[in-house]
Amino acid sequence: MDGVLVHEEKAIPGAAEFLQRLADRERRFLVLTNNSIFTPRDLAARLAGSGLEIPEESIWTSALATGQFLANQHPGGSAYVIGEAGLTTALHEVGYVLTDTNPDYVVLGETRTYSFEAITKAIRLVEAGARFIATNPDATGPSQSGPLPATGAVAALISRAAGRDPYYVGKPNPMMFRSALNRIEAHSENTAMVGDRMDTDVVAGMEAGLTTWLVLTGSTRREEIERYPYRPNHVVDSVADLIDVI
Repeated sequence: MDGVLVHEEKAIPGAAEFLQRLADRERRFLVLTNNSIFTPRDLAARLAGSGLEIPEESIWTSALATGQFLANQHPGGSAYVIGEAGLTTALHEVGYVLTDTNPDYVVLGETRTYSFEAITKAIRLVEAGARFIATNPDATGPSQSGPLPATGAVAALISRAAGRDPYYVGKPNPMMFRSALNRIEAHSENTAMVGDRMDTDVVAGMEAGLTTWLVLTGSTRREEIERYPYRPNHVVDSVADLIDVI
């Protein structure tokens, strides 16, 4: 989503036309994000404010992927959650009970205000045997004032203190792409991933068996591609270049 369709809450030129072409050609698609703060309905509203009309059922977040993962691993379980509505709603929807009393899991996501008390509680619960899950490994997130500590940074704190590493569900874990494929009943052999990051989008897409398209409107510059031991299948300046490919 960020860096591909929008940048600093403004639509990237060509993004609206790209989405319209997907609709016109009846191509099934999902917009993926590691952000677990917002629900799909919230994100759809925010995108609409940028001039991009995307139905909420076409948005797939790390929170939704985490909920699906937990429902498959331990149906009807319980979790102590550090996160916001996007994550708590996703877990409620798969039948999880949110509790700080002997939970099956500690689930860490993004929040605008990480509480030292909540982090301490998470450390003690993981030490006591709760399994540790994090929505994504992103160490920082953007803000108007500069980078903010995000899920990966807080997960490292909990991990160091509790002596257990989390399982990360979101990108670059290819599981997020596989869960997205299942969501739209697609197969990797005829599905493409369009992303702006080599270290999350491209590597996860490659490991999930998708054709990978890197756009240069986000985090990765063309000269940085050579630093990585893997390559995207295609590199284009922006999604505007993909309109005629669909």
